[in-house]
Amino acid sequence: MNLKKTVFRIVHTLIVAVMLSILGYSLISQWGPPVMDAKFSNLATNLQSIRTQLRLYKRDHNGKYPTDITAQLTGETDPDGTINPSGAYGPYFRQFPRNPFVDDPVEGVKTSGGSGEGWSYDSVTGMFRANTAGHEDL
Repeated sequence: MNLKKTVFRIVHTLIVAVMLSILGYSLISQWGPPVMDAKFSNLATNLQSIRTQLRLYKRDHNGKYPTDITAQLTGETDPDGTINPSGAYGPYFRQFPRNPFVDDPVEGVKTSGGSGEGWSYDSVTGMFRANTAGHEDL
């Protein structure tokens, strides 16, 4: 009698484990695409926001884009772009937005376009892009 109960418990446990595995797999596959959609949406929003602030910066600074984009957009600046705590312009951001497709928070805000960095920026043309595979044309 004891052997029957033990076998029943083992079979019951295996059935429950298989059902939980199937349920877990279906939840993971169901939530995977929305997470990517959220990252993509966040990337698009960040790009739009940064580009808007670059246009404002250019307007405020005699038609010139920032040379040190993170410092000049998160700090206060004089009309010539010099960072000055009592400057007339800025900050344009409290914290520079990061690329959500770059896992490293530090690399996610870098803008020189190097390998693994979140953004690519040209201070002469003001061209600002995502520096992650598949997002360069946004």
